[in-house]
Formats: sequence, C-alpha cells, structure tokens
Amino acid sequence: MTYLVEMKGIEKRFPGVHALKDVRFDLRPGEVHALMGENGAGKSTLMKIMSGIYSRDGGEMLVDGKPVTPDSPRAAQDLGIGIIHQELSLMNDLTAAQNVLIGREPRRSFGRLDEPALNRKTAEIFASLNLAMDPRTTVSTQTIARQQLIEIAKALSYHPRVLIMDEPTAALNDAEINELFKVIEKLKADGVGIVYISHRMDEIKRIADRVTILRDGAYINTVDAADTPLSTIIQLMVGREVTQNTPNIPDTSQSPVALEVRNLSRGKEVRDVNFDVRKGEILGFSGLMGAGRTEVARIIFGADPRDAGEILVAGQPVDIRTPHTAVAAGIGYLSEDRKHFGLAVDMTVRANIAMANLGQFTSRTGVLDETAMKSAATDYIKQLGIRTPSDMQEVRLLSGGNQQKVVIAKWLLRDCDVLIFDEPTRGIDVGAKSEIYALLEDLAAQGRAIIVISSELPEVMRLSHRIAVMCEGRLTGILPGGAYTTQEDIMELATQREPLLSGAEETA
Repeated sequence: MTYLVEMKGIEKRFPGVHALKDVRFDLRPGEVHALMGENGAGKSTLMKIMSGIYSRDGGEMLVDGKPVTPDSPRAAQDLGIGIIHQELSLMNDLTAAQNVLIGREPRRSFGRLDEPALNRKTAEIFASLNLAMDPRTTVSTQTIARQQLIEIAKALSYHPRVLIMDEPTAALNDAEINELFKVIEKLKADGVGIVYISHRMDEIKRIADRVTILRDGAYINTVDAADTPLSTIIQLMVGREVTQNTPNIPDTSQSPVALEVRNLSRGKEVRDVNFDVRKGEILGFSGLMGAGRTEVARIIFGADPRDAGEILVAGQPVDIRTPHTAVAAGIGYLSEDRKHFGLAVDMTVRANIAMANLGQFTSRTGVLDETAMKSAATDYIKQLGIRTPSDMQEVRLLSGGNQQKVVIAKWLLRDCDVLIFDEPTRGIDVGAKSEIYALLEDLAAQGRAIIVISSELPEVMRLSHRIAVMCEGRLTGILPGGAYTTQEDIMELATQREPLLSGAEETA
C-alpha cells in the first residue's frame, strides 16, 4: 500500500531530552489514525516534524511514497499537510475571518482587501462546521471553545489531504463534538487522512480506525481500534494498569465554611449566584458552554468585576477587586487557559513555581534567594512528578500535562486555603489524570477547600463531594456527589433555565 504519509525511524533530541527514538507511523487515505500516549510520550513532537515545525534528527518521511523533508509549515501545507494545534495560535485582535484566511485574503484592484469576499468565504467554512458565528467578530471576544472552532476552520480552509488534530475537542461541548465528528466523517469520505490525538478514550472508539501508541518517546504498537479494548490501549500507553475507583466521600457538613458567595452577579453572564464550599470539600461546577462557570471563578478571583454580590472568606467579607487581593485572601485560581493566564512559558520551571511567592524568596534588599527557589522547585518537581530535565528548563518545552503541574505547584507553594481548578485535566492523559485526581483529593484531605470546574461529566462525578450546576448564568441546583447522582440528573439542571432551588440549598 502507498500511504499518504509514512514515517520511519524518526529521531529527535532537545537539550537533555531524547524526545523520539526510532519512531514509526503511517497514515492511509480516508482513515482516522489515533496517536496515543501519556504527556511527554512524543506525540506532539512527531506531528510537529510531520507538519514542518520541527526538523528531524534522523529517519525518513515519505508522502505518496516519495521522500520529503518539509522545512517549514508552509512547505508542509504545500504537501497537503495541515495541523490543528492543541495550544491555540490565533491573533486575538484580528477578526475570525482575518485569522481563518490570514495571508490568503481576497484582493481587489491595486491590492486592496476585499473584505466582503473575505467574510463570505469564511462564512462558508463556518457553515460547513455548523458554526453560528459572525466572521467579523474579534477573536478575543470569543470563549476558548469557540476559538478552538475558529482554529479548526482555519485548518480546513487549506483543503488538506492530511489533517493533524491535536486535542481538537478539549474545549468543546458534546453538541460541538458531534458536529466536528460529522465533519471528520465527510473528510474521510473524501479520502482525507486524519491523525487524531486525544486523551478522551471514548472518542477513540467512536471515530478511530487504527491506534498507534507511543511511550517515553518510543514506538510501542499499532492496533485496530474496533478490536482492541480500551483497557489494553491504556496499559500500552502507561505501561501499567490504571484504575479510577470512585472514592468514599467524607462528611464535611460540620466543617467550617472556607468560601461563601452571596448574590453574585455580572450582567447576563452571572445572575444572583449563591453557594459555599467548606474546608476539606471538593465542590464541582458543571454546565454547558456559556453557563457561567468560568465567569463565576474569574469574579471570585478578581479577574473580572462584579455588578453585585458579596464574597466571604472564613466568614469574613472580603472586597476582592483584583487577583492580588484574592491571593492575599488565600484564594488561588488555575485558569482553563494555562498558556495565557497561568504560565510565563518563556521562563523556567523554577521561576514559574516561585512567581506567586516572590516575597518568600526576596531579601530586604530586594535580592532573590536562588538557592531557596531551587530547593522549593525541586521539591514540587519530585512531589508532582513533573517531567523536566531540570528546574531551569523553559516551560514552553514541557508537555501540556507537565505545564499544568507547574501551575499547580505554584499555588501549592503559595499555600492557599481555597483553590479553584478550571478544567484541571484538559489536554492531560489518562495516567496523569489519575495523578491529578489523587492530588486534589489529598489537598482536600489536608483541609483545603477545592472548587473544580469541568466539562467532563465523569470527571465532575468522580471528584466532587457536591456538584453545583449552572445554566445561562444561574445556579440551578446543587447535587450530592458520588453514586448518588447520574449524568442525567446533571444534564436536567444544566438545561433548566430557572433555578429549582433557592440559594445553596441542596437536593435530597
């Protein structure tokens, strides 16, 4: 068989890291070939070589049976290879249309931009995705989920023969995922080969034809998706059996209230929200996209202003207007967009872990104690299992899961009493998810109050002692966690426009 793309014996090294070791991968026309592995396994690195972002240090790449060496993303595009990155690469101050057709804008005479044609072509691409969005809208005004859909539209605008999708559904809700899968089926029917990277195991069974597994930068196996149990794929990924049993939920009803929110409001995004979270408790937040979950978290953390409402920490009203005052009150926030709001990606692991705690490492004369910073960073690298050659590695060179662990380390070092985790396992593999879950449960056992916002219902049900459900800016109910609540119970409240309960009263 002549493959669309074939990679043989691929080698790649970075300073201190042998990222890819004799890796092979191939893609047939009209198939979805899933590429699986834990964070740091080498998946994204291999795809960046295929798409011309990285050069390879060894091995061979063939397109239609002919050796090629794409030395830039444009060269890869000329070969018919497109990529949708896990981390968004949009220009926030431009419109959606300007992003989708960047560098290929339709022109009138004398090189003038034909803006109506630009918007019309983009609207046609959006229609193929069933995406209801004005092409003239500015990217920065859109949610992460809708920005992800713009990124997908941009990739499809090149009409690729090979399309690499790196975590394309990480920010999408179920309805958007279903629409994306319809697009994928159409692309398959047209003979497009799709490389699909995802940590959502259920998606692999839904759309993948074959699965290739990498572990620690090495090729492990290629299997048929339909004939291989997910448990086998997971074991091949992590090299061990992974279990995720639902834990016993502790009784925190008599514990002190760590954080209370009263009548919190901001426009139509957040409307009269009331809840509390106690020490030692994990309170999950669920709801459809646009329900207001992240908006509530950003108001509590002082990242967005509130129109009305009151925030109490340990029973005392606190006037939180900026993140600085929130941190001073003992509140830490891990944003869903770690790249822009959680990390300084061009700085070192050590600097990122220390950045919320610089006063702890600064002398009276303003000199940083690098020895103390190194010791603290090294402790958390070991405690959280952060895969990095050293604490001086630049964060941008780490995998997504390890970047998330660096953000967690920053707030653990700060020793916050209330921690808000917004999509804590987005882009994180099944093995690392298990580690993050255990970490959150351990933090709660230490007496911290934990808020977890997640779009994955199994995750919310797995972690939460109670589950707060939102719809269109309102908190429509609070359900018990664990086996007492079903996904149907959550979805009923997630589509209930008016609250069934007053305040933070729980359902029985």
